[in-house]
Amino acid sequence: MRVCSQHFHSGKPSYEMMETDPDWAPSLLLGHSEMKTTDTGRHGRQKNRAATKQLLQEATEAVMIDNGEAEGGDVHAEDDSHHEEMEDGENTRLREEVTQLEQERDMMRGEINRLLEENRELKKKLASREIVEESFQGDNEKVRFYTGLPSYATLLVLLNYLSPHLPQGRLLSPFQLLIVVFMRLRLKLPVLHIAYLFGIHRTTIASGFKDTLSVMYTQMTPFVPWPGRECLRACMPHQFVETFGNKVAVIIDCFEIFIERPSNLYAKAATFSNYKHNNTIKHLIGITPNGQISFISKGWGGRTTDRHITEECGFLDKLLPGDLVLADRGFDIKESVGLMCAEVKIPAFTRGKCQMEARSIEETRKLAHLRIHVERVIGNLGGKYSIITDTIPIDMLLPCEGEDVTFLDKIVFVCCALTNMSPSVVNP
Repeated sequence: MRVCSQHFHSGKPSYEMMETDPDWAPSLLLGHSEMKTTDTGRHGRQKNRAATKQLLQEATEAVMIDNGEAEGGDVHAEDDSHHEEMEDGENTRLREEVTQLEQERDMMRGEINRLLEENRELKKKLASREIVEESFQGDNEKVRFYTGLPSYATLLVLLNYLSPHLPQGRLLSPFQLLIVVFMRLRLKLPVLHIAYLFGIHRTTIASGFKDTLSVMYTQMTPFVPWPGRECLRACMPHQFVETFGNKVAVIIDCFEIFIERPSNLYAKAATFSNYKHNNTIKHLIGITPNGQISFISKGWGGRTTDRHITEECGFLDKLLPGDLVLADRGFDIKESVGLMCAEVKIPAFTRGKCQMEARSIEETRKLAHLRIHVERVIGNLGGKYSIITDTIPIDMLLPCEGEDVTFLDKIVFVCCALTNMSPSVVNP
C-alpha cells in the first residue's frame, strides 16, 4: 500500500528500525479531528546522545590504546633485552662447544693418522715376512739367498719367461711356485718345512715342486746351449788363446751325487763308486772356455766309467771337425773323439817312465791350469744348489712317467741352467 508524502514530516518514511523517528509511521492529515503531535525533538536528542556516547567511547579506546602501546613498548624492550642476553649466553655456550668439538676432532684426526701409519708399517712388515713377489722387490741380497740368482731383475726375467707355462689356478702363485723350487734346490728345505712356511698342505707343496720343476726342465733347454764355433772364438779368454789358439770347444769332467743305497743287488752294484766309496749317480758336464755350462748328461750309475759315459751320452755328436776337447786322465777317449775329426788333450802321465819330458811337463801344467775351470764350475754348481750335494732318495731315480729321464736328471739340468744365469767364475 502506498502512502502519500503529505502524511510525513520529512515527506518520506524513515528507516523501519528507527522507531523513535517522527516519520517512522505516517502522522499527518490522517482524517482525524484530534491527534497527538509527534515530538520531533525526541529523535534529535537521541541522536545527540548516541553521537556523544560514540565520541566518548572512541576517546576512551584511544587513551587505552596509547597507554597499552606505552606499556607494551616497555615490555617489548625488556623482552628484547632479555632475549639478547639469552642469545649471547647461548652463542657463548655454542662457541665453547664448537671449540671443544674442534679440539676433539683434531685429536681424533691425529689418532687416525697414527693408526693409519701403524697399519701401513704392520702391512709392510707382514709383507716382508710373507713369501710373495713384493717382498723380493729391490732386495737383491734376499734374492741371492733364496735363489742363487744375482738380482731381482734376473729373477723377474725368469718368472716372465716361465709364467705362461707354469701351473695356474693353484693355492700358490707362479712366483711362489718358483720360490718353492728354489727352496728345494738351493736350501734343501724339507717339503713339510716349506708347507709350514706357506701355510698349506705338504702334498700341495710336493706336487707344485714336481710340476714346476718339470716345466723348467722343458722350457729352459735354451739356457744350456752348445755354442757355435764363431761364438766360441769371439769370446775365447786370452789365456786359452795363448796356449791352444782358438780351437778349444769344451772342457769336460764328471761329478757324482750321493744316493740312498738301493735294496736291489744289481742296482746297488751298478751305482757303487770306487772313487767315492759310496752309491752315486754320475753326470758328464762340459763347459765353454769362458765358464758357461754347454753340456750336461743324464745320470749314470757310479760304477760306469768316464769313457763309457762320454761315448754313450750324446756328447760326441756335438763336436765339429777341428774342435779341441780338454779332459782329465780318466777320459780315455782319444779314438772316439778322433772319429769326429776332433782332438782331445789330457794331462800326460809317465806310463812306467821315471819322469816326463820337459815339454810334456810344461804342456801338462798349462792344461791343468785351464782345466781347473771345470772343477770351479762344478764347485759353484754345488755351492749354489746344494741339493746335488745331498743324498738323493731312491724315488728320484725312477724314470718320470712317459719320459726317459729321471727326476734327478731334471733337477741337475735345471741347476745347470740356473747357474748359467749368473756371472761366470772364469775371468775373461
